[in-house]
Amino acid sequence: GPGQAEMYAGLQELGVANGEDLKETLTNCTEPLKAIEQFQTENGVLLPSLQYALPFLDLHGTPRLEFHQSVFDELREKLLERVSAIALEGKVEERYKKLEDLLEKSFSLVKMPSIQPVVMCVMKHLPKVPEKKLKLVMADKDLYKACAVEVKRQIWQDNQALFGDEVSPLLKQYILEKENILFSSDISFLQNFFSPSPKTRRQGEVVQKLTQMIGKNVKLYDMVLQFLRTLFLRTRNVHYCTLRAELLMSLHDLEISEICTVDPCHKFTWCLDACIREKFVDNKRARELQGFLDGVKKGQEQVLGDLSMILCDPFAINTLALSTIRHLQDLVGQDTLPRESPDLLLLLRMLSLGQGAWDMIDSQVFKEPKMEAELITRFLPLLMSFVVDDHTFTVDQKLPSEEKGPIPYPSTIPEAFTKFLQENRIACEIGLYYILHITKQRNKNAFLRLLPALVETFSDLAFSDIFLHLLTGNLTLLSDEFALEEFCTSLFDGFFLTACSRKENVHRHVLRLLLHLHHKVAPAKLESLQKALEPTKQSGEAVKELYNQLSEKLELRKPSPAEATETPSMELPLPTVPTPASR
Repeated sequence: GPGQAEMYAGLQELGVANGEDLKETLTNCTEPLKAIEQFQTENGVLLPSLQYALPFLDLHGTPRLEFHQSVFDELREKLLERVSAIALEGKVEERYKKLEDLLEKSFSLVKMPSIQPVVMCVMKHLPKVPEKKLKLVMADKDLYKACAVEVKRQIWQDNQALFGDEVSPLLKQYILEKENILFSSDISFLQNFFSPSPKTRRQGEVVQKLTQMIGKNVKLYDMVLQFLRTLFLRTRNVHYCTLRAELLMSLHDLEISEICTVDPCHKFTWCLDACIREKFVDNKRARELQGFLDGVKKGQEQVLGDLSMILCDPFAINTLALSTIRHLQDLVGQDTLPRESPDLLLLLRMLSLGQGAWDMIDSQVFKEPKMEAELITRFLPLLMSFVVDDHTFTVDQKLPSEEKGPIPYPSTIPEAFTKFLQENRIACEIGLYYILHITKQRNKNAFLRLLPALVETFSDLAFSDIFLHLLTGNLTLLSDEFALEEFCTSLFDGFFLTACSRKENVHRHVLRLLLHLHHKVAPAKLESLQKALEPTKQSGEAVKELYNQLSEKLELRKPSPAEATETPSMELPLPTVPTPASR
């Protein structure tokens, strides 16, 4: 076919006979057999010893093709080894000169499947493949596909659009993987979105593929960062910030100094990475991080845009927020005010920088966001007063009660707290982490007290996937409370259902939670929830799927009509057991 002709066309350029030549010889000759013999002699393997061996193979019925093929494969292996050796020996200019000559000679055969690996191997070892050859490779889909990544890098670095086409599906896959974890059907307070260590996360498929594509090429690394910035701006999706940090640290793991030394965020990210691993910012590392922030020189403020993106990574925010809550508890014990703690102030400074990332990159105004004094003088002391309320209540419970009866848990929330959660992003983030903290401590009283403040929060943060993922996990620790009407009404009617109809993701999280805990919920409440959570025409596939799973589970729980009518006759008076005092 025409493919064959094209494939072997390169042989003529090199003065090697091909099928066309044989056809011509046979058409114009008088003795075809003699002509074939002569063609074989002229174009066969030129080794005197073979003259007698070949007829011997013919006797054994081994086709000449098979013999030539095996010799060829053997030679090709040797040639590939030789090419790789040339790439490492002698003076740099000489070795590359040899490879370039070899490429010149062999490139015309690049379409021959048998020769292609050799041509590709030569190109792979050339740090600069001639422009003309790169253009030919680029123009041919199959050749481009067959290229080694070393050659593709040379093509990509001058073709941002082509590189973008290669990277784009990986970035989509990465975001999808993150969302699948947040909506995972496994709900647990032990294992959550933030459980995997940074080292483990960097082993993920997408990070590894991108690392491989970039190699040591600073230009490609910069392009990927540019893609991530652009996508973060376009979507506000914070998972792009995670990938920005993971990619840098993956190159750090491989000790690719060519890139790490030119990324101004490298040391900061490395230090923060260690904090994320421990889920805590200790004093020594806090000093180090502060040194980097204070060290940003005049004229280099643009680095703040990059640092803010590193700090906007949810894993960084999680670490900073957990550390903030721990600091606040320590301050209660030490009777110290927030404004007197430099470590706490640094955590807030980094939280503001991270939370301000989108605005900074969008406005291109590179300066640290101003910290609102009220956050430090009013909001944090409020949180500390909640910690004190808990201590007081616990102590009161233990004291022998006088005639006055037990002291009730404070049920109202200061208006200022609700206002801060609505109007101040950092306050809101810390407030939400405080609520996660009391839920994890199984502190039902404090949880029910503060829950109403979550209905309206800054930019709806209380209905964001990361918070709801963590909250649903921690609520499994309060699973016994779901039998109580009052608890369910506060949690579902008072919080979740206020947003279900306008926010698909909230609908999904409630269904996830019920799929996990439905057997704990009072039957009457469960029935009304099932009605309230029914998908509408606008609901997406995920909601419908979860709702159907829940309905199936509830169907299985219903007693059959026969059982329902028989039950009364079997009712025996139960012996009364003193109930243990609830904690």
